[in-house]
Amino acid sequence: MRTQEILQSKGNKVHSIRSDATLSQVVQLLVQYDCGSLLVRDGEEVVGIITERDILRACATEKRELSQILVRERMSANLVTATSQDGLDDVMGILTEKRVRHLPIIDDGQLAGIISIGDVVKAQHDRLSMENHFLKTYIHST
Repeated sequence: MRTQEILQSKGNKVHSIRSDATLSQVVQLLVQYDCGSLLVRDGEEVVGIITERDILRACATEKRELSQILVRERMSANLVTATSQDGLDDVMGILTEKRVRHLPIIDDGQLAGIISIGDVVKAQHDRLSMENHFLKTYIHST
C-alpha cells in the first residue's frame, strides 16, 4: 500500500494558517477542524507545520498568552515529507525515525495532502485484517 491510497481513502484536504497568526488562532482551528496539525503558509508557500505538541510546549514554557505568540515563533520550519508513491513501511519508518506524527505528502513540488500516524496505523490494521480474513478462509476451505 502507498500513501496515495491513504489519501484517496481519507481525502486530501489540508488545513493551514498564516505564519503571522497567533497560537490562540491555531487552537481555534485545530478544534474547529478536529485535527492535530496545520501547515503554515506565507502566501502560497508552505513554510512549516504547527502541531498540538507545539501548543503544549508553548503553554509549558512561555510566560506570554497564546494570543501574544506568533505561529512563526513556535512552528517547525524543517518539514519532513513523503511522496504519494512511498510505501506504508517506508512512511512508518520516517514517522518513527523523525519522531513526527504528521507528514505532508509532496509530489513534484506540489502539496498532495497530509497523513498522520493514525492514518498509517489504520491503513496497516485494515490491510492485516483483510489478509487475516483471507488466510482463515483459505485454511477452513482446505
